[in-house]
Amino acid sequence: MDLYYPEARAECSPAVVIVHGYNDVGFERMLGSRFKDMPSTVAWGQRMAASGMAAIAYTNRQPLADAHAVLRHIRQNAATLGIDADRIALWACSGHGPVALSLLMTEAKLRCAALLYPMTLDLDGSSAIAEARQMFRFENACAGNGIDDLPDDVPLFIARAGKDEMPRLNEALDRFVAGALARNLPVSLVNHAQGPHAFDLMDDSDTSREIIRQTLAFLRFHLEKKID
Repeated sequence: MDLYYPEARAECSPAVVIVHGYNDVGFERMLGSRFKDMPSTVAWGQRMAASGMAAIAYTNRQPLADAHAVLRHIRQNAATLGIDADRIALWACSGHGPVALSLLMTEAKLRCAALLYPMTLDLDGSSAIAEARQMFRFENACAGNGIDDLPDDVPLFIARAGKDEMPRLNEALDRFVAGALARNLPVSLVNHAQGPHAFDLMDDSDTSREIIRQTLAFLRFHLEKKID
């Protein structure tokens, strides 16, 4: 794991796990770097730390199993790592989304999650995510799951790229958001109407920068919020 700590941190910092949805062997073959070493991952880790939260990126070969292992390791070694085990959030984007959603369905005591232009779930008989998985080889960790499998008390931040060119991603995402609202889940949605996929990397605009700020503010608010 790579850990990014706030410059002035408390004894136990809240933490954001940057979720990885690909086997690192294939990811490195495809993009030339392990996910945790990508400049984009490093930059998000640095921005989270600058916003007062620890950030955690990691390597993996079995995306879902290794994500669970990372969370287990953090909780078991929280004091040594300087992490508050009761204040952990998830961040994921694109094809990493299904692993993050699966973690929300199965891991207790997660504070919140931020999902940017994410692959999500196949709902209402759709096969959009399954087809995307065949093309892009991310782990479709939520295959067979639905909106009712999500917890009703974990806030979600979703950033939608209005001009997302990934095949059928927004079709699935729009069904997901509609289903989450129908269940009255605590969802915050921002739509970057002109944003492409990976707009935080590819679109140098005031709107992209504002959504990055909103993402960080959402994570910080829920990690700092006192739980009754």
